[in-house]
Amino acid sequence: MLINDSVYYEDNHYIIINNIPNNIFYYIDYDKRDASINMEFQHLHPYYEMLILLAPNATHLIEGVPYNIHMGDIVLLAPSVMHKSVYYKGEPSKRIIIDFMYELNSPETADAYAEILTPFKSEIPIYRFDLEDRQKLIDILNSLFIFSKEHQYYGNPADEFYIHTKFQEFLYTLYSLKDKNIYTNDQSYNSIEQKMYEVSSYIHAHYNEDISLNTLSDQFFVSPSYLSRVFKQVTGFNLSNYIQLTRIKNAQYRLVSSNDKISVISEECGFASFSQFNRIFNKVAGTSPRQYRQTAITHK
Repeated sequence: MLINDSVYYEDNHYIIINNIPNNIFYYIDYDKRDASINMEFQHLHPYYEMLILLAPNATHLIEGVPYNIHMGDIVLLAPSVMHKSVYYKGEPSKRIIIDFMYELNSPETADAYAEILTPFKSEIPIYRFDLEDRQKLIDILNSLFIFSKEHQYYGNPADEFYIHTKFQEFLYTLYSLKDKNIYTNDQSYNSIEQKMYEVSSYIHAHYNEDISLNTLSDQFFVSPSYLSRVFKQVTGFNLSNYIQLTRIKNAQYRLVSSNDKISVISEECGFASFSQFNRIFNKVAGTSPRQYRQTAITHK
């Protein structure tokens, strides 16, 4: 199926390579989402992710700030960046999600990957290109789609190598086009909303520090009662809960992606005490930090 006569798409089609011994992982997922399954809160993960929107529009939150995205926009998410998509009521939104992971520290490729992945480190890592440049990227994705339909590639080293090589061509093409990005955020919000998103962005940047309703009210020159009331109106979250959820999500990431002691993770994620961390973690995750880590290890 072609979308806009350019993008090959099929519901529930996927391309997967799980070559973990060689530190290569891909999951390219063609699917659709609607408003009924929007995530409640933002999440993060230890691999790179791309979202290519194939619907008229949606919103993507990155570190607490909403960005409006349109058909063909590419959202780039580096590991540990907190985010979520928001889809609107009506027709489900088609999209392509690409998750991938490489061995980034190999002497032969470390410098190349550090350079080619720089678009993920952009202040606003959302890319929009004119039709001609966008088609260069779509053509590569289409070739991967067709290849995956015509080959029993999984577990075939030569076929998996082709997919790996072709996707690196996609990354290089995106890298070569990065200075031609024409994305602008046309999400409109008033000055009060703008202020609250500045607060949420600050929380994501400083969650590991001693922040509270009172410290934030001082930081942003508003009264605690006003900040508490308006933050809930704009974001849908109680401010204290937002701080704790941000800390817990980052702690979950650390538990899965590092071997750091749980007590160290607790302290470095901004919790006043280890007992407070355990209590809030159990409340949010439904399990203890130790059990959460052990379950993640078991399922790797």
